[in-house]
Amino acid sequence: MKVLFVTSEAYPLVKTGGLGDVAGALPAALRDIGVDARILLPAYPDAMRRARLTGKTVPLGNPLGVGETRLLEGTMPDTGCPLWLLDCPAMYERTGGPYMMYSGVDWPDNFRRFALLSKVAAMIGTAGDLMDWRPDVLHGHDWQTGLVPAYLNAWGARRPPFLFSIHNMEYRGLFGPEILDLIGLPRSQFSINGLEFHGLVSTLKAGIFYAQAVATVSPSYAAEIKTPVGGQGLEGLLQARAGDLSGILNGIDSNAWNPQTDPYLAAPIDVADPAPGKRINKDMLKRRMGLDADGDRPLFGLVSRFVAQKGIDLVVAALPGMIASGAQVAILGAGDTGLEAALNDIVGRYPGEAAVHVGYDEHLAHLIEGAADFLLVPSRFEPCGLTQLYALRYGTIPVVRRTGGLADSVGHVDEGPNGTGIVFDHALPDALNWAIGRAMTLYRDKATLNKVRQRGMSQDFSWKRSAKEYLRVYGSMVGGDVHRP
Repeated sequence: MKVLFVTSEAYPLVKTGGLGDVAGALPAALRDIGVDARILLPAYPDAMRRARLTGKTVPLGNPLGVGETRLLEGTMPDTGCPLWLLDCPAMYERTGGPYMMYSGVDWPDNFRRFALLSKVAAMIGTAGDLMDWRPDVLHGHDWQTGLVPAYLNAWGARRPPFLFSIHNMEYRGLFGPEILDLIGLPRSQFSINGLEFHGLVSTLKAGIFYAQAVATVSPSYAAEIKTPVGGQGLEGLLQARAGDLSGILNGIDSNAWNPQTDPYLAAPIDVADPAPGKRINKDMLKRRMGLDADGDRPLFGLVSRFVAQKGIDLVVAALPGMIASGAQVAILGAGDTGLEAALNDIVGRYPGEAAVHVGYDEHLAHLIEGAADFLLVPSRFEPCGLTQLYALRYGTIPVVRRTGGLADSVGHVDEGPNGTGIVFDHALPDALNWAIGRAMTLYRDKATLNKVRQRGMSQDFSWKRSAKEYLRVYGSMVGGDVHRP
């Protein structure tokens, strides 16, 4: 089975969120079970610096009219997974992020940048002599790759099936219809039975409509996106495609996130007795973030983007009460400037009790996951979530809202012998306050606390399990029927 991963980010070359983690780790896990998985990724400056390039190039000419384009062959630096970087300096050789300028504004030509990625993926799928390698399946991720099956449909050529993975329905890839002429797609596709969405082009809808199969990153999220609350206006199409929709819970890179060998930790954390290692890491984190070291107090961590989806406003509302109850809080993330300011204001009022680091720091992310007693994940919706999986592996007890992948991966401690976290139902300050109170009660019962830690650390959230499920989906696409709306 030959599978081409088409993605706009892949860790450790480039990462803005969970998609980067998935696209970096899942292809390697598939290769471990015998799949010839390879990655196609734009040649951003960071990716060019970090990839192991072989020197082999494949010229592509000017397939979108935006400049000379070529493929650079290489491998991922951590796993050795084969990689092609799509090199078009006019589109990708820029300072800033993969989607936005430093100012936080989207690149105005994102439609061209990711249409080029999609078109080249479609070319690789249909032109076997282009690479001396033709995939049996194309696997694209999120709105940035939703045009791959639109190109394949427009060309009508012999083509491999396309699996479209949705990591977050909130990002729909919306552009004016005038882009179709600029990216070489027919106007006939601009209809309700195509990529039209309320008068705009939606590349997310294109992926859902034209793909042979659709997947998302947890079973619960697969159910939620078929409802008006979760479907972002596309729930009807997703209901029509229900026969081809799978929900497969993400895994984690168990080598990068290993509490026994993690170089970012001050001490290993052992499932046989997590308490000693947790204590040493907690002391280290307190020193690093300027938290008071005295007393035996519960430490809550938060590693997140600062956006409404993640329930950060609920955390802002809860912080004064948490601190008054004796808790300490360590926060890492960035995003909405209003939320950043609100968090910084609280930290300023409670020095030594709460600390925030605005930005992303891989070292600090690992240390918070390993040092905290509890990890706050109060999301309004969460397709899968990875931070709670890291927390479980590191003996940190997640405090999560019952939604999406959080509901699929964390069981409430009071709902059975297999409970691994604190779970609440409503995205309201009172509900989060209740969950925090339950966590603090658990903290005082050290014997039960350690048992819950051990349960979490014993769970299997490796990519091996998820990779087998994806292989099953690939097999059904290559040999099975497809339900089209």
